[in-house]
Amino acid sequence: MNRVYVCSCFAVTEQQVEQHAENGARTPRQIASVCKAGTDCGSCVRRIQALLGRGAAPRREPAGRGRPLPTGPAMAPAPRPDLGEAA
Repeated sequence: MNRVYVCSCFAVTEQQVEQHAENGARTPRQIASVCKAGTDCGSCVRRIQALLGRGAAPRREPAGRGRPLPTGPAMAPAPRPDLGEAA
C-alpha cells in the first residue's frame, strides 16, 4: 500500500486523517487532538483542511508585501503641537 504522509512530524497519513474524519473529527484541531497532526511545525494544517473539505485558508501576507502601502492625506503624520522655543 502506498502511504502519503500528511504530517511528517508525527508520521500521520492521509488515510489516518480520513479515518479520523469518518469517526467524527471535523476540524484540524479535532484531528490534532486524536493524532497530534498539525501541532508541531504546522505545515500540514492546510492539507488537513483540504482533506476535511474545508479548503485551504488564504495565506497571510506581511503588511506591505504584494500590494502598495496606502499614501496620501489619510496617512500623513498628525501635526505636532507648537512646543514654543527651547529655554
